[in-house]
Amino acid sequence: MVVSRQVLLDSRFSTAVCAPIFSVHNELSTQVAIGPEQGLKHESCIHCDELVSLPKSMLTNFIGSLPHDKLRQLNQALATALELEP
Repeated sequence: MVVSRQVLLDSRFSTAVCAPIFSVHNELSTQVAIGPEQGLKHESCIHCDELVSLPKSMLTNFIGSLPHDKLRQLNQALATALELEP
């Protein structure tokens, strides 16, 4: 799941910040449950505690996007994982 800002994705920077998606969901506040409604084949989970920087050239297939409510959950999970102030 790409979590970089669009302005960064459109820039000359060669990498993007991503949160991995796994089928394991531990009910942590830093995880967001997603599934077929978001374009995946099965129920999965975005793990915001495991952010990685990937070359943009590796991001080749668009799978889906998050609706507003899931995006809000993702923002909260990222804030929790990074200990950001509200």
